[in-house]
Amino acid sequence: MDASPRVGFSVSKKIGNSVVRNRCRRLMREALRPHLPKIKPGKDYVFIGRHSLAKADFYQVEKDMINALRRKGCIMEALK
Repeated sequence: MDASPRVGFSVSKKIGNSVVRNRCRRLMREALRPHLPKIKPGKDYVFIGRHSLAKADFYQVEKDMINALRRKGCIMEALK
């Protein structure tokens, strides 16, 4: 099974209003987009936004998401 990875993003209403939640989802989506070819295929990934995401900048979000994937062994080593 060599299907590309499926990725989902979730942000609770506790984070803020719809504008804030959508900004958080867009940040996560764009932070992950250039790294999708590096992620192991055939799996599902779900990223859940927390309170600190509402005030984080793009580079911090990208760094945190990549570090989370590395800790779980979800990034293929050959493409680092």
